[in-house]
Amino acid sequence: MGKQFSSILPEHKEFIQRQHMFFVGSAPLSKTGHVNLSPKGYDSFRILSDHEVAYLDLSGSGNETSAHLIENGRVTIMFCSFEGEPSVLRLYGTGTVVLPDTERWNELYPLFDPLPGARQIIVIDVHMVQDSCGFAVPFMTFTSEREKLKDVCIQMGEKGIKKYAYEKNLESIDGLPTAFALNKSSMN
Repeated sequence: MGKQFSSILPEHKEFIQRQHMFFVGSAPLSKTGHVNLSPKGYDSFRILSDHEVAYLDLSGSGNETSAHLIENGRVTIMFCSFEGEPSVLRLYGTGTVVLPDTERWNELYPLFDPLPGARQIIVIDVHMVQDSCGFAVPFMTFTSEREKLKDVCIQMGEKGIKKYAYEKNLESIDGLPTAFALNKSSMN
């Protein structure tokens, strides 16, 4: 078992800032529900304090994390070292979903470089940090970010992305409501 910490230490912060991608894990409470694991890229992750992090979540075909956070709050972020010394770092916590046009969005969004397709911000209260060896993680060299998502979102435009979220990102694959579904019902 790796070492466990009650907060994000300076060396953890340095490690996180060197990584080009991270993974988000969440799950519903149902025994038959699907566990979700999503890779995230771009410069979309921010450390807000020793106990709080956030990432800018971009438009996509699914919205599992939002639904799971609304149902139970549980979320894990994982970083892997694909270059340099082997290491895996996990942030365990509870998360909330921040939608555009809210006070919290207006506070957090300026911390991120503008990215086309920004649909929500996931904020996580970290209660445990765990590092482990990562000896089996392969070496991979970072070449560049993929531009496809940015290109598609630029073509859709801000209104198109919002329309897509409020039509296609309303529930998880298990039928749990996302923040967009709850916000849509409050708008009626």
